[in-house]
Amino acid sequence: MLSQRQVDEYHEKGFVIPNYRLPERYLKKISDISNKLVEEYSEFRDYCPTVLAFETGFLQFARIQEILDMVQQILGPNFALWNSSFFSKPAINGKATPWHQDGEYWPIRPMATCSVWLAIDEASEENGCLRYIPGSHKDQRALEHSTNMSEELTLNQELLPSEFDESQAFSLELEAGQMALHDSFIVHGSGVNKSSKSRRGMTLRYMPTTSVFDRKLAEKMSSKTTLGHVDRTLFLMRGFDVSGKNDFRIRR
Repeated sequence: MLSQRQVDEYHEKGFVIPNYRLPERYLKKISDISNKLVEEYSEFRDYCPTVLAFETGFLQFARIQEILDMVQQILGPNFALWNSSFFSKPAINGKATPWHQDGEYWPIRPMATCSVWLAIDEASEENGCLRYIPGSHKDQRALEHSTNMSEELTLNQELLPSEFDESQAFSLELEAGQMALHDSFIVHGSGVNKSSKSRRGMTLRYMPTTSVFDRKLAEKMSSKTTLGHVDRTLFLMRGFDVSGKNDFRIRR
């Protein structure tokens, strides 16, 4: 569980690093499944935006009770998993992720998600760790992005430099098994990996069921973000669908 100080820190900074760590057995399982995924789908060498669509074995990690307990402290008793992504960021030539807000890519209204970022390898500045702009979530509003189709980036929506102050960045350096929880509006990104060590990370995306995963909006957004959220399957993790509008039908 998060302490009250840690819950307050999440709301103040937009992220928190909990005390809980993934046991080694989970890290081994995630590593094995992700290696199999990349072997089978070479296009996911750097980034797989939706691992559950290709390998439902990842779902077991989204149901770890300690993680769900912490998410409940942030979102309340009713929430669903709507996505899980995997960032491979291989050694020597791992791609950067531009500065962005996650909500720029997502058809959730009202926008609300607590993302759990799991370090599968040690993450450091040297191998391109995640970087946050603390407090940039506070206005709970979407900032202005532009489209950058560079093949050197994992995502194509990039924040305008005028929207944030990179000098305020915090480097999320983690040991393997550590994690961070962050808000959907926080500004973040990561650098290239030119080191000899991979920097693999997995995200679990949970939204309160007071929000709706809008599939019509997903259709409109698909050409812009190229992430294809239309067919995302939602999994109720705890409580019930407060909105009464979310579709939990299994999608392929």
